[in-house]
Amino acid sequence: MENKTANTMTKRERVLNAFNNRQVDHVPEAFWYHFSPDEDLGQETIDAHINLYREADFDLIKVMCDGYFNYPNPGISQIKEAHDWFNLKPLGADHPFIRNQIMRAKGVVDGVKGECCVFYNVFCPMSLMRFGTSEELLMKHLREDEAAVCHAFKVIGEDIKALIKGLIEEAGCDGIYYCVQNAEEFRFTAEEYRRIVTPAELDILEYANKLSDNNILHCCGWAGDKNRIEVWKDYPSKAVNWAVYVEKLSLGEGKKFFGGRCVLGGFDNTKSGVLYSGTKEEVKAETRRIIEEAGKTGLIVGADCTVPADIAHERFGWVKEALLEI
Repeated sequence: MENKTANTMTKRERVLNAFNNRQVDHVPEAFWYHFSPDEDLGQETIDAHINLYREADFDLIKVMCDGYFNYPNPGISQIKEAHDWFNLKPLGADHPFIRNQIMRAKGVVDGVKGECCVFYNVFCPMSLMRFGTSEELLMKHLREDEAAVCHAFKVIGEDIKALIKGLIEEAGCDGIYYCVQNAEEFRFTAEEYRRIVTPAELDILEYANKLSDNNILHCCGWAGDKNRIEVWKDYPSKAVNWAVYVEKLSLGEGKKFFGGRCVLGGFDNTKSGVLYSGTKEEVKAETRRIIEEAGKTGLIVGADCTVPADIAHERFGWVKEALLEI
């Protein structure tokens, strides 16, 4: 349970103050992992999120989109040639792909009864297209008919907007955790990315910002390949999370890079990292180092990305111990 003697703020107050670069009683903490990446376990998935939040005493919840990585648009199966992407239609707001995710988020929000901020993981259009087809087909078609694929990004974006609207207005999420990917140095030049990918991505984030002031931008280093992170520098969000160890951009440097916004992260999320493999003293020392580097304001301690699901939960408590001691 939360240490009431050491805390003078609620978890919501602490996170929102961090988001706005205001003073906090102690730096907030949040980590997350996949519970069932390939399936939706219904109430069990909702309970798993809440149980982890309570057991680890996190300051916010990021709800995973487990079971919804594959974008199930039947029109994709009809794609044979690149120009066929012009025929893609949105799933629509009533599709189970959208409705079930909203209901998951609502279950988590209702379960914590306002104790903390809740965010839902939302992927960008290009990633949903990649999940629904293949990386090879997507890149092949981009080379053959850029306009057709960009049209499909906008179509997929309509479904993402419908999801975001339901997450914030119906489920009661405080915002989204918007995952942008595909800016690896081998894939695009910065100019290509900004021309091809950014318009649909930015349209979605700007839409989310109309519904909530508290959205998190996640610049994902999912495959361990360095991104052209500068392409996301001006994406508007209240907080930013990126792969510190992939991008070789520290939290302190990144806070300046992203214009002084709140930063989230600091720990390596892999099994070779201190959080997963280090001793208690090493984890606490790394926590102190992160705060010395990034400062106590405008910071939420977390990881580069999702941590391994088999991590010992006591390790999260070691981070909290250090945070309360600073």
